[in-house]
Amino acid sequence: MKVEQLYTGCLAEAAYYIESEGEAIIIDPLRDIQPYIQKLERNNVKLKFILETHFHADFVSGHIDLAEATGAEIVYGPKAVTSFKSHLAQDHEKLRVGKLTIEVLHTPGHTPESSCYLLYDENGNKHAVFTGDTLFIGDVGRPDLAIKSDLTKEDLAGMLYDSLETKIKTLPDSILIYPAHGAGSACGKNMSKDTFDTLGNQKQNNYALKAQDKATFIKEVLEDLQPAPSYFSVNALMNKEGYRNTAEVIKQGSIALDADGFEKLQEQTRALLLDTRDPAVFKEGFIPGSINIGLNGQFAPWAGVLITDTTQPILLITDTDKEKETIIRLARVGIDNVIGYLKNGYQAWKAANKPEDIIRTISAKEFAEQVSSNAALNILDVRKPGEYETGHLNEVGNVPLDYINDWTSSLDKNKTYYVHCAGGYRSVITESILKSRNINNVIDVDGGYGAVKKELDAKA
Repeated sequence: MKVEQLYTGCLAEAAYYIESEGEAIIIDPLRDIQPYIQKLERNNVKLKFILETHFHADFVSGHIDLAEATGAEIVYGPKAVTSFKSHLAQDHEKLRVGKLTIEVLHTPGHTPESSCYLLYDENGNKHAVFTGDTLFIGDVGRPDLAIKSDLTKEDLAGMLYDSLETKIKTLPDSILIYPAHGAGSACGKNMSKDTFDTLGNQKQNNYALKAQDKATFIKEVLEDLQPAPSYFSVNALMNKEGYRNTAEVIKQGSIALDADGFEKLQEQTRALLLDTRDPAVFKEGFIPGSINIGLNGQFAPWAGVLITDTTQPILLITDTDKEKETIIRLARVGIDNVIGYLKNGYQAWKAANKPEDIIRTISAKEFAEQVSSNAALNILDVRKPGEYETGHLNEVGNVPLDYINDWTSSLDKNKTYYVHCAGGYRSVITESILKSRNINNVIDVDGGYGAVKKELDAKA
């Protein structure tokens, strides 16, 4: 028996590969399926089942493309309805793979169709349970993501409580919990950085499993729950109803354009210019109007949050040989309309003597000195509310990047704004968006709040 967790940090997402006697299962695969195909070929095994724990909202699954490529059967639990060929398993139905058995446990709550998969080893012992978004390490799945449902989040939270009590907490304490997400995912609010644990440990440490009754559970699970990102509903529908072949999406976006051709196509299509270089590099020079979302951060989730029109054409500016990776990672969150990229990146634009822009930067030390001297500064703290509440500059409000479309109109184009996040990634995203909207007097606080606090503490 081989059980492998395939973790993708950008999405904080875990897929799983299980193999026995020349047959394999993949649980909750990502949309870019080539790594799975290569693994199957390398191990000389046949993919028998693709198990989906639910209709994912935070990413587009690879279930459809993978089934077409391998002939494997897509499996959902009860209550799922799909427009593509799939097997809707019954509660407690058992599937055989090599010498292993997988039992389907219908666990509604995160969504009505949510199901977990209980793995029995060759000797029939309960070895692990793949909990999807039903149970995380340190948390449970948010109960407000059901699509086209007349169930309230309170209804679903109550269902989730019953599922955990009757289907999960009754399993042996020694059983391994393998969830679909870890810290950083918006599918929960209190996830651990750990990506697996025993059920026994979770009973002791997971607030949701320690709730004494259903009413308490519902209250605690719904408390401080932030609104779901807008792209979640788009992704859930794609997973339920189908999507374009990913290879076609990659081919469409892999068109290299010289500086003149890039500029002309942007003028013709009004395409969004997306620059995925490191924020520190972007600040030193970029194409006017382009938006920076660095590929080395939580790229796909931020792209999903900020690119609200998934039909909008996109042109890319990337580091050399990062074009395909960028297209794939956008496709993971349902953004399929890349129409080309700037060949040889920003240097090609610069060499062609095209217009350029920069973002001014102030050091954390200089900024801290101005704050300490009570200088009249307009400061934008673009961190998330939870980060802001743990510490912030006096008399500075919170304007989270997530909701930039709600607060941009309140800014004065004639004022200068100092922008900071925690470390510098989100502040540059913010500044690039503001400059694209003709709010040009923005200054980036180098190192973000962490660096500023360090300077202020040193002065105290």
